[in-house]
Amino acid sequence: MCDDHGQSAAEAAWSAPRVAAGPAVDPVLLPEVDEVTVTTMVDNTFDALLPSAEGVTRAPAGTGRTAARQFAGGEAVAGLRAEHGFSALVTVRSGNASSTLLFDTGASPDALAVNAERLGIVVGDLQGVVLSHGHFDHAGGFDGLARLRGRSGLPLTVHPAVWTRRRLQLPAGGTLEMPTLSRRALEREGFEVIERRQPSLLAGGVLISGEVDRVTEFEHGMPRAHQAWDGHGWRHDPAVIDDQALVINVRGRGLVVVTGCGHAGVVNIVRHAMRLTGVGRLLALIGGFHLSGPAFEPVIGPTVAALTRLAPELIVPGHCTGWRAQHTLAAALPDAWVQTSVGTTYTLNAPQAAAA
Repeated sequence: MCDDHGQSAAEAAWSAPRVAAGPAVDPVLLPEVDEVTVTTMVDNTFDALLPSAEGVTRAPAGTGRTAARQFAGGEAVAGLRAEHGFSALVTVRSGNASSTLLFDTGASPDALAVNAERLGIVVGDLQGVVLSHGHFDHAGGFDGLARLRGRSGLPLTVHPAVWTRRRLQLPAGGTLEMPTLSRRALEREGFEVIERRQPSLLAGGVLISGEVDRVTEFEHGMPRAHQAWDGHGWRHDPAVIDDQALVINVRGRGLVVVTGCGHAGVVNIVRHAMRLTGVGRLLALIGGFHLSGPAFEPVIGPTVAALTRLAPELIVPGHCTGWRAQHTLAAALPDAWVQTSVGTTYTLNAPQAAAA
């Protein structure tokens, strides 16, 4: 027996998160911070011609100079690496205290490291790494990160299902098994793996959402082509249960939510963050919204309508959002929408009177 979305009862019982009802059972008192900065380290696009604006600082002109013998001066401006992946550097500040963590690591072994070097970012200052989920385009950059840091016992927070084997059924036939993270390999590189299924509050005032409640009527998750190995066989994996987001509460302004792919549905994620924290205002939404392709384009309309009602001051859709959703969001939220680009830093401050 299948439900309206073609998912069997057995599949739903295996993969679906609980449904939220009423107030949060375990609410989180999320401390307010004076400032949060989010720097896009890896994303699908890099545009060296985008101008900076208030709260939006683009990569400096001339970033990424590299040797090139065909030019008279012996060098070229290579810019920053873009790829189908995502990574963001997040720094929160309260008073004189600040902390910095890395959210996801991109797809390839070297894009994150190359971009960090070209931007002059010292990864030795990191307090930790958080993975949004286990898909390879968010977890591929650990080699480069380890090369820059060496073995240093950096904490790595993940959902327990991040090690799940997954594959895609291809339209033309056959399957593509995705690269699967190895806990043993990460620990050999010096990462201190911490598994958390429930919401986790990190030092400095950053909340890891934990498993996201699926409450909207239109965000149904991944199509049947996305499968996971459950120990006995391959099954439809609509939920990507390990999908998590970062949440920060800026004093007097509301929540900043950073997503990786947004597999739980970006509206579900925002509502989950609000329910957990009791903060009813969305200040900014940054990251992948997963609205690209024929399986997700029907969700663009209700997603944009819901986000319009939430009225964020800043919205930066990236990575897997897709061009149709980008255009729709830009038209619906013209004062909030900002074009993503690798190397961009978004700064969100508390009002001066509140921060004093």
